[in-house]
Amino acid sequence: MFVSDFRKEFYEVVQSQRVLLFVASDVDALCACKILQALFQCDHVQYTLVPVSGWQELETAFLEHKEQIKLLIKQDDDLEVPAYEDIFRDEEEDEEHSGNDSDGSEPSEKRTRLEEEIVEQTMRRRQRREWEARSGSESEPVAAALEKSSRLFPGPMSDRTALRSPRRDILFDYEQYEYHGTSSAMVMFELAWMLSKDLNDMLWWAIVGLTDQWVQDKITQMKYVTDVGVLQRHVSRHNHRNEDEENTLSVDCTRISFEYDLRLALYQHWSLHDSLCNTSYTAARFKLWSVHGQKRLQEFLADMGLPLKQVKQKFQAMDISLKENLREMIEESANKFGMKDMRMQTFSIHFGFKHKFLASDVVFATMSLMESPEKDGSGTDHFIQALDSLSRSNLDKLYHGLELAKKQLRATQQTIASCLCTNLVISQGPFLYCSLMEGTPDVMLFSRPASLSLLSKHLLKSFVCSTKNRRCKLLPLVMAAPLSVEHGTVTVVGIPPETDSSDRKNFFGRAFEKAAESTSSRMLHNHFDLSVIELKAEDRSKFLDALVSLLS
Repeated sequence: MFVSDFRKEFYEVVQSQRVLLFVASDVDALCACKILQALFQCDHVQYTLVPVSGWQELETAFLEHKEQIKLLIKQDDDLEVPAYEDIFRDEEEDEEHSGNDSDGSEPSEKRTRLEEEIVEQTMRRRQRREWEARSGSESEPVAAALEKSSRLFPGPMSDRTALRSPRRDILFDYEQYEYHGTSSAMVMFELAWMLSKDLNDMLWWAIVGLTDQWVQDKITQMKYVTDVGVLQRHVSRHNHRNEDEENTLSVDCTRISFEYDLRLALYQHWSLHDSLCNTSYTAARFKLWSVHGQKRLQEFLADMGLPLKQVKQKFQAMDISLKENLREMIEESANKFGMKDMRMQTFSIHFGFKHKFLASDVVFATMSLMESPEKDGSGTDHFIQALDSLSRSNLDKLYHGLELAKKQLRATQQTIASCLCTNLVISQGPFLYCSLMEGTPDVMLFSRPASLSLLSKHLLKSFVCSTKNRRCKLLPLVMAAPLSVEHGTVTVVGIPPETDSSDRKNFFGRAFEKAAESTSSRMLHNHFDLSVIELKAEDRSKFLDALVSLLS
C-alpha cells in the first residue's frame, strides 16, 4: 500500500471504522502498535489486535475476517508507483482499451508489455530529473544532446534497449535482496506529530523502535545516525521544560534525554565486568573465548585504574567518584585497545529518580520477553507481556525482561565461545556454516528467529575478529539450530558478510527458495524475515549442497 498523504489516505480512512490490527512479533512492530493504540484511544476508534508471528498466522487471521477487510490501493506519482489497476488489468479491459489494434496475444504478454512501458516511463522521469538537477544552467546543451541522440537512434526499440539495463538492476535489487527502511514506530510517530497528538510516551516508543533496528543490524550506521538526528529534534521540543528552572516538571514525569553513552549491553542494570564480557562488540574485540582475551580484559581494567571489587559488583553500587568520569575513562582506554566506537548516540528515559533506562535496555528486555523459553504461557501470552512492558505503569515486567535478557546474553556468548573453540564454524566455499547440535546447553533459547539471528550476527563478528583467513572474513554465514525434536525440524538463518561497507542487504531469502526447489527439500518459509526458514533435518545435507552449487 503506497500513500502520499499518510494522514488523509490512511488514518482518516480507518478512523471512522472498526480496525483490525495485525502486529508482528518484533520490537519495532510492538512500538508502532503502542503509538497506534494511543491514537485510537484519543479518537475513540474501535480496534481488534491480532498478534501474528508468520505468514501462516497472518493468512489464518485474514481468512477469518476477510469479509470485513478493505484493501486501499492508491497511485503515488512522487514515488513513481503504478496504480494497482494499471498492472493487474483484466483481459476484458485490455481488449476494450486495445480496440481494433489487438493482435490476439495472451494476457501475460500484454501485462509484460504494460510493465515495460511503466518502467520505461519511470526511468525517463528519473533520468529527466537527474539531468535537470545535474545540468543546472547547462540545461540547453543537455536538451540539444538528447535531441541529437534521438535523431541518431530513432524508434522505440533504442529507448527500450537503453533502459533495459537500469530496469533489470532495479527489478533485480527489489526481487533478490531483503533490506529494511525507516522504522515503523518512527512512521507512526510522524503520523501522531502531523495530527498534533504526539506525546512523550509516543516519542519514546519511536526511539525504541529505531534502536531495535540498530541492535539487530537491520540498518546501516549512517541511516541510524540520520534518524537519531530527526528524533533528537523532537526530544528537544518535548523535554525543554526540564532545563527551565521556573517551569520544571515533577520528578515523577517522564523525561527523555539524548546521550552519548557507552556501547555496553545493560551495564547500568548489571555489573560492569559482566557487561564487558557479554556485549558482542567488546567480547569480539578482546576475544574473550581465549585465555589471551581474558588477560587483555584484565589489562584493560588495569589501564582504567578500576579495582576488580568495584567492577564486579552492581553498577548502581559502585563508588560515585568512579562513576562520575567512567564514560570518559572507558573511551580513553578503549581507544588504546583498538576500540574506536566505544560510545554511541542514544537516548535514555527517566521515571523519577530511581528508574532510568537506555533505549537498548528496553529493546533487549522486550525481545527477551517476546521470545521467552518459559513454557508457562503461549506465544500470545509472551506477546502481551512484551507489549505491556513498554508502558511505564508496568515497570515490574520490564525489570523481569531485563533479567531474561541477561540470561540470553550470557547464553549467546557461551555458545559463541563453544562454537569457536570447537571449530564448529566451517567454510563451505561460498559461505560459512555452523550448526548447533541437540543437547547443546541453552540450545532451546535459539530456536526462535530473532534470537538465532542475533546469535548468528554476533558469532560472525567474533569469527571475523578471530580468523586469519582473509577470504573467510568476507563470507556470509548460514546457521542452523534444532527447532522441534518431535517433528525433526531445524531453523536455518542466513547472515550477509560482516564488512565496514555492508549495506545490510540480505540475499539468502531467494537463495533458500531456489535451493529447496531444486532438491525438493521440505522447507517452510513462514517467517516475515525471508532469510529465516524451517527445514526438515533429513533434507539438510542435500539442501546445503544445492546452496553451495547455487552460490558458487
